[in-house]
Amino acid sequence: MARPDKAAAVAEITDMFRGSNAAVLTEYRGLTVKQVKTLRRSLGENAQYAVVKNTLTKIAANEAGITSLDDLFNGPTAVAFVTGDPVESAKALRDFAKENPALVIKGGVLDGKALSADEIKKLADLESREVLLAKLAGALKAKQSQAAAVFQALPSKLVRTVEALREKAEQGGAGTPAPAAEDAAAE
Repeated sequence: MARPDKAAAVAEITDMFRGSNAAVLTEYRGLTVKQVKTLRRSLGENAQYAVVKNTLTKIAANEAGITSLDDLFNGPTAVAFVTGDPVESAKALRDFAKENPALVIKGGVLDGKALSADEIKKLADLESREVLLAKLAGALKAKQSQAAAVFQALPSKLVRTVEALREKAEQGGAGTPAPAAEDAAAE
């Protein structure tokens, strides 16, 4: 029979898995308490970094419907539960791991999809959501400008063509005679 304190811990971790859009599992062996505090601060308000017990966390992940992480629960494990932009949190973890090689990214989950450590590093290489949205807005604005130029060019071209035809008619239609004139000359 499960002890009440362990059942409460599993329920809390399950809620953390369900309430986050991403979770990154790390091994923190060799990090000092001060380094872990620094890591928590670098993750910001959109992520919670928690040192967890493997067995309880595995049970909680399974209860939350995440079974793809089962193989990663070995050794000292801590989980970054991300509620904000996963790219920012992945960057913070990657940058911290560069400065502190003792932090090892094991893998994670993003919106229910399992991610390997390499995929999390690729996620960290992406630009932030705001930058990507700004680039998209710029691209859309450029396309609108191009469309406006095309729509503006069509009437201008029509006006130039009509003006050229009018000038040609004023000059006596230099070129082939009109069909009515040919019929009158034949009679």
